[in-house]
Amino acid sequence: MTMTSTADDARPTAADTAPNAPRLLLGHGRALTEHVSAHGPLPALTGPEIIARTEQAGLTGRGGAAFPTGRKLAAVARGAGRKGTVVVANGCEGEPASAKDRTLILNAPHLVLDGVQLAARAVGARQAHLCVHEDEHDIRNTLTAALAERATALPAEAPITLTLVPHRYVASEESALVRALNGGPSLPAHTPPRPFERGVGGRPTLVDNVETLAHLALIARHGSAWFRARGTATAPGTTLVTIGGAVRNPGVYEIPLGITGADLLALAGGAGAPLQAMLCGGYFGSWLPADTFAGTEISAPGLAAAGSAIGAGVFVALPRTSCALAETAKIAAYLAGQSARQCGPCLHGLPALAKALRELAASGGTRPAHNLQALMPYIERRGACRHPDGATRLIASALRAFPEEVRAHADRKRCPAVHRAEQRDPHQGRRYGT
Repeated sequence: MTMTSTADDARPTAADTAPNAPRLLLGHGRALTEHVSAHGPLPALTGPEIIARTEQAGLTGRGGAAFPTGRKLAAVARGAGRKGTVVVANGCEGEPASAKDRTLILNAPHLVLDGVQLAARAVGARQAHLCVHEDEHDIRNTLTAALAERATALPAEAPITLTLVPHRYVASEESALVRALNGGPSLPAHTPPRPFERGVGGRPTLVDNVETLAHLALIARHGSAWFRARGTATAPGTTLVTIGGAVRNPGVYEIPLGITGADLLALAGGAGAPLQAMLCGGYFGSWLPADTFAGTEISAPGLAAAGSAIGAGVFVALPRTSCALAETAKIAAYLAGQSARQCGPCLHGLPALAKALRELAASGGTRPAHNLQALMPYIERRGACRHPDGATRLIASALRAFPEEVRAHADRKRCPAVHRAEQRDPHQGRRYGT
């Protein structure tokens, strides 16, 4: 029977008694007994009930795309046939500035594994994979121990295989995971078809971020009304965010969606120095001026309205004394080096963009500034995957957010950030922010 109401099914939790208490990171320990004591056993819901509850909760993906999870579950479930379906839990945190998935797995591995099992039940999967980076030994050991505990206490409805993936930026893209599980290289594949249509072994495949699945495990237990008690009507629930850069207490925080950028900075102890901007969404994200960020709602729709994105929940604070173009050039060079090298925009376009931005930041002049503007249209939306689009989005946001810096560098004048740094400390002046 499909569930139509969830309010009466909510099970009281510590999070119900304290408005700002964490849900995912309760700090109850890694052991299965401690996990069950804190959250209770897996609920006896049918697949359609899990999907209905997830749709009613309004859960969206926490891996970057913010796609409605209930709709994704339903699409995979509809494709189930004689071969069945597959679930792939994405625990590969390819974003260098992010630590949320790592923190979640190390602190609550059984919540993630519960989510994998419930997702498998929802879509009728006979097989599940949990993908992590091959060099993250502590994550690998934590999950191996958790799976061993469950093997004797909780018979798996869909056996979970721990799968190791190379630690590369593009290796965690969903089609790259499917391609690797099918015996190919860990590189993005041409789409369509999307994994939900034809993925691992040619079967409809659900690929979801581990945080998304952990939320699913709580929604299945406590109901959609419980989940919606935090957040906003258009962005319900909580989310994990990684805050870094010029803040007093960098780290991973669980926040209700809908708080402001100023609230987020306060959670991290406030700015450690006067800020000029915030990088929102990570290396595929966008720069927002500090004053704009302070009043922006931290949610997918809120950040989209400000011209940015929540992405994987990464926020990096840039002080006024750092050259924004130099910092963006470093990220652009990293992204160029991490590309799949499968198409012209990645193989040739991204290195050319990174070079132009580096030259503008280091030496200045109108030629690199012109090259940046001229190259962008030949790279945007022309790649075999979304990697070039993420890089160009970041660079374009820097050109929008820091027009004063762009003009100063193009005219070979002193970088405004260097001038600000010299005002604070006359001995640290640098030309063009290098």
